[in-house]
Amino acid sequence: MVTAKGVYNWCRRYISVTLILVLVFMGFVLFFNENSVMKGYELTHEIERLKAEIKENTDTMEYYQRQNELLRTDRETMERIVREQYHMQRDNEDVYVFID
Repeated sequence: MVTAKGVYNWCRRYISVTLILVLVFMGFVLFFNENSVMKGYELTHEIERLKAEIKENTDTMEYYQRQNELLRTDRETMERIVREQYHMQRDNEDVYVFID
């Protein structure tokens, strides 16, 4: 059975002011400091999100660069894109647009 006197003696023997100060300092550094563990965790997730966004934007940029190059070099591609996206037509034809 644990008594109050036994707990007091154990605390007096193993816990000192220095230990308490070190634990408080470690807690401050780990959780409440500007460079805390939680802040590092948040920044790591932010970095991963930004890397994914950069990759997505790079892929989109490469797609549009390829499209731009095709528009400059291939007349058939230019005509196809103009007809599909801008609903343009020749003088002698009718265009029907179906919207789902």
